[in-house]
Amino acid sequence: MKTERFFTHPLGIIIAATITMFLWGSAFPMIKKSYTELAIAPNEIFEQMLFAGYRFVLAGLLIMAVMIVTGKGFRYERGSLPGLARVALFQTFFQYVLFYIGLSYSGGMQGAIIAGTTSFFQIILAHFLYKNDSLDWRKTLGMVLGFLGVILANATKGPLQLSLGLGEILLLGAMFCGGLGNILARNETARMDILYMTSSQMILGGLGLTLVGASKTGFFPFTFSASALWMLAYLAFLSAAGFVLWNNVMKYNKVGNVSMYMFLIPVFGVFLSAVILHETLHASVLAALLLVVSGIVIVNRQKKVQQQLDQR
Repeated sequence: MKTERFFTHPLGIIIAATITMFLWGSAFPMIKKSYTELAIAPNEIFEQMLFAGYRFVLAGLLIMAVMIVTGKGFRYERGSLPGLARVALFQTFFQYVLFYIGLSYSGGMQGAIIAGTTSFFQIILAHFLYKNDSLDWRKTLGMVLGFLGVILANATKGPLQLSLGLGEILLLGAMFCGGLGNILARNETARMDILYMTSSQMILGGLGLTLVGASKTGFFPFTFSASALWMLAYLAFLSAAGFVLWNNVMKYNKVGNVSMYMFLIPVFGVFLSAVILHETLHASVLAALLLVVSGIVIVNRQKKVQQQLDQR
């Protein structure tokens, strides 16, 4: 009950969701630094998928270790494999196969903008899948403001290229898979323990990515320095901690009310890239942050008003 109370309290939702988005936002500069450290070129798709596979298998094992150390234990839950496979396919495997291939064909600016559309897909999917989570004008307005913030956060190097090529289409597919995977994970947490579900699907999806990557590169093509090992460990940690927090947020709340927070991912990604990669921080990013925060306030105000009406 304490867990549910935290993840349904407005402050708890804000804390958990913001930490998650910060962790996921930090993945952008950390992955770029990892690629530089391991000499992975932009067109080396199988090396990228293998590295992603390492990350998610380690993340799943990390959650499993936490379960064992805390005395919760880890054991297979009978009948859970079909559900785990569905989540793993969309939340980890398909999303990251499409993401890494699409990013190799797309510009960084277009890729970052499209990465913010996961929440859009979640809100739209929730509208059709859940009777009590339909779109209204407040969610739509918040979503529009947030998406405008995503665009501004990335409009830092000249005019945007709005045409969609193969890379952009694949990235949109990746974000759709990510949004669908999040909803599938939400459904499975009604039947499974969150830590068990998150750990198991990450290991399954990570093994799939590892096998696809290794089919062309072998399992150990990299020479890991101490820095590369540290970055891989951090990426595994942020995946484990981020998905555990987010799956709890998704379990206890309406998808449409929390999806708005995902617009923070590219904003955090831009700020952290400025700090870690020394990229130029433009004034447009500050305007983007204001738009995103405004969208979050609008979405949460809608939730508060509805709760007051339900209590009458």
